[in-house]
Amino acid sequence: MSALVTIPEQKRITISSKRQFTIPQKFFTELGFEREAVCTLGDGMLIIEPVRSENGDKFAEQILADLITEGYSGQELLSEFKARRSKVRPAVEKMLKAAKDAVNGVGEYYSYDDVFGDKK
Repeated sequence: MSALVTIPEQKRITISSKRQFTIPQKFFTELGFEREAVCTLGDGMLIIEPVRSENGDKFAEQILADLITEGYSGQELLSEFKARRSKVRPAVEKMLKAAKDAVNGVGEYYSYDDVFGDKK
């Protein structure tokens, strides 16, 4: 009995003079790419994979649990989940910017002494 061999789906893409290319939409969507990818070189191949974060998965689970508790279900649940999840990255980026500004003494921030008082 011979084993079936699955041939992976392929698509030829163009590489620009700046070494840039576009991931085909179908592959991008099916694999769950967002804003970052990991490139691995080995065995004469370049492997490009979406960045996956366990923390993001746990956060997504928390969003989903909250939505279920709030009574969402079906298509409404999916729509609200996508809407809330899309707000996470901009919120984190805003917090990182605020932290960087605080390090540089820009904007509103609290010092160690403001929070914990004088060291004695």
